[in-house]
Amino acid sequence: MAEIKTIGILTSGGDAPGMNAAIRAVTRSAIFSGLKVKGIYRGYRGLITNEIVDFHTQNVSNIIQMGGTILKTARCKEFQTLEGRKLAYDVMRSHEIDALVVIGGDGSLTGARIFANEFNFPIIGLPGTIDNDLFGTDSTIGYDTALNTIMDCVDKIRDTATSHERLFFIEVMGRDAGFLALNGAIAAGAEAAIIPEISTEVDQLAELIQNGFRKSKNSSIVLVAESPVTGGAMGLAERVKNEYPGYDVRVSILGHLQRGGSPTAVDRILASRMGAAAIDALMDDQRNVMIGIKNDEIVYVPFTRAIKKDKPINRNLLETLRRLSI
Repeated sequence: MAEIKTIGILTSGGDAPGMNAAIRAVTRSAIFSGLKVKGIYRGYRGLITNEIVDFHTQNVSNIIQMGGTILKTARCKEFQTLEGRKLAYDVMRSHEIDALVVIGGDGSLTGARIFANEFNFPIIGLPGTIDNDLFGTDSTIGYDTALNTIMDCVDKIRDTATSHERLFFIEVMGRDAGFLALNGAIAAGAEAAIIPEISTEVDQLAELIQNGFRKSKNSSIVLVAESPVTGGAMGLAERVKNEYPGYDVRVSILGHLQRGGSPTAVDRILASRMGAAAIDALMDDQRNVMIGIKNDEIVYVPFTRAIKKDKPINRNLLETLRRLSI
C-alpha cells in the first residue's frame, strides 16, 4: 500500500448522536499520527460537489457534546452510478486524499465497499446508526443515546396511560431490527415489544392479547418497531380497533426525536475509541473494514460481513421481558 499522508472523513446516511465525537477522535488521532485531515461535507455528495476543507484540531473543538454531525449528511443518487463514483474519486484525488473514514450505517458502508473495490482505495468504516443493526459489533454509535431517549419518552407517556387506563402503542425506529424496541421495552418497564425478527413466526399482537397481558394492570405500553413487517403502531392500533374493540388504544410515534440530543457518556466513549481505532487500522495497513467492539475490545470487521450478515436479536431478552411484564 502506498504511504498514507492525508485522510478524508465524512458522515453519511441518518445522523446519530456521537458522530461528532467520532469526527473529533478521527481528526485528532490522525493529526497525532502525523497525517493531514480533510473534512468532507454532506457525505458522498460532497465528494462529487467538491465540498472538502482542511481540518485542524481546532475544527473539532467543543463538539464532543453535540448531537447530529458538523459535517452534515445528504443523500446522493449520483454516487449510486459508476460515473458519479468516478467523479467523486477524481475530486478526492485532486485533494491528495489517500484514505477515507466513513461514519454511517448499512447503506453508507455498502457505498464504501463498492467504492473501495472499484478504485482499490483504502476505506475504514465506523458504525454510526441508532438502529444497532450492523453485524460484528456489540453496539453502534448513537444506539445508547437513542435508547435513553426512548426510555425517557416512555416514562412520560406512562403518566398519561395510567391516568386514562389506556393501551399505548409507541413506535420506535428500527425498520429491519428490533433492538431499540426490545431493549427500550425492558428499560422502560413496558408490557411487550413487537419486533420484525419474529413477526413471521408468530402473530405478536394476537399472542399479546390472548396472554391476558392486562389482567392486573390499569394501563399497558407496547413498543413497536416501525418496520412494515410489524405493521407499525398505526397498523396495530387499527387491528385492535377491529379485532379487539374493548381496548381504548392510543398511538405515539417518536420519529426523529430519537436521533437528536447530546450523546450519552457511553456513546462519547464508544465513538472516541472507534475513531482512534480507525487511524490505528490505517496505520496498520488495514483497509475496507468496519471498526467494531466485541466484549469491550476493538475488532476489525470486513465490510462484506458487517453489511451482508444479519445481526441476531438476543432471544433471551424476549423471555426476560415476558416474565417481567406480568
